[in-house]
Amino acid sequence: MKFRVVAGAALAVSVGVTGVAAVDRGVDLRVEGADDIVLALEVLKTIPVEKEYSRGYKRNLFPHWRDVDGDGCDAREQVLKRDALGLPQVDPFRCFVVEADWLSPYDGRKSSDRTLMDIDHTVALKEAWDSGAWQWNLEQRTAYANDTSDPRTLVAVSASSNRSKGDRDPSNWMPQLRGFWCTYSANWIAVKARWGLSMDQSEWGRLNNVLSGTCAGTTMRGWNPPPGGTVSTSTTPATTATRAPTTTARGSGSSASSTTQTNSSSTTQPTTGSLPTVRPGAFCAPEGAVGTYRGRTYVCSTTSATGTPYVNGAKRWRQQN
Repeated sequence: MKFRVVAGAALAVSVGVTGVAAVDRGVDLRVEGADDIVLALEVLKTIPVEKEYSRGYKRNLFPHWRDVDGDGCDAREQVLKRDALGLPQVDPFRCFVVEADWLSPYDGRKSSDRTLMDIDHTVALKEAWDSGAWQWNLEQRTAYANDTSDPRTLVAVSASSNRSKGDRDPSNWMPQLRGFWCTYSANWIAVKARWGLSMDQSEWGRLNNVLSGTCAGTTMRGWNPPPGGTVSTSTTPATTATRAPTTTARGSGSSASSTTQTNSSSTTQPTTGSLPTVRPGAFCAPEGAVGTYRGRTYVCSTTSATGTPYVNGAKRWRQQN
């Protein structure tokens, strides 16, 4: 199993769900990239448990079904092509899937009618918003809504199962096909971890119970940094979150071997009361920025507290030395 554990901030979270013990957030699971294989339960333990931010969501804050990667196909058509059984018939001029067969993993329904298929955001847009995306800028929300760089973010499913799910999390909705529960749980965790999103207590507890019970031992692939630049941890509400997108994007693969470490002592530090509240381990920008979480100071750095570079030169909030 290819992953490393390094020391992180000691953040103990008590989850108010029967049978769920306090979680030691002092373990920072390192994922090197999409080729890594990790235990889904271990990834779950790294995700912050927080109350949801339930104000201000509007679907149009997440422009969706766009061609964000410039290949001539919008995200919906890309997923319909990708998830088709066999080779789909596609109009090459409009990048429109004319004919194909699909099998919905949520309920096992097979269809040859594209109008009966929906493209589901595994973690629904509202759920993402409530879990931290309210802090993102427009570029980041657009990237999330159209993310085809990781097949776990978007999936073609039957329209009926997608409507049944709505924006609910695993605490109150799981796929009709119980045989897909392990994969669904791992996919949900992968999306939340990759995009730096939190979970509420009931959501975390349900996934912990599933992965400690019938789905014990479930593994999952790692991930590459998300598209659309680093994930913002600004505490400004979303009404002003459509500011100009950051120009700081994820680094190249060669930066993973860099030994550069942020020298936070050379930065003039504002008082703790003026620091923004951040999410430990989440992507951040710019390097050297400082924030606070539960009374502790964090720095935006390309390395962990032990000096280990984050994969692809990513910048993350870690406790200041």
